Amino acid sequence: MKSPVVKRSIVVAGHKTSVSLEEAFWTGMKEISGLRNMTLSELVGEIDNNRQQGNLSSAIRLFVLDYFKSRAMAAQPDNKVPAQ
Repeated sequence: MKSPVVKRSIVVAGHKTSVSLEEAFWTGMKEISGLRNMTLSELVGEIDNNRQQGNLSSAIRLFVLDYFKSRAMAAQPDNKVPAQ
């Protein structure tokens, strides 16, 4: 069985590193970087610079989750929190 996690190399601040993420997170990062008119490497560099702790893969997952969660909240009528 093939793992859903994809390992890719990326250059961050001039240094090559590997990041292991599920395909959905790679797709989300590509969408975010496109909307911000920046490269994937620039976005990962920004995430890396702003992370408080943990590894880069975890920081990326949390960033992408927060980004789309914020968009979903903004799309709610009157910014109401959906029922859980």
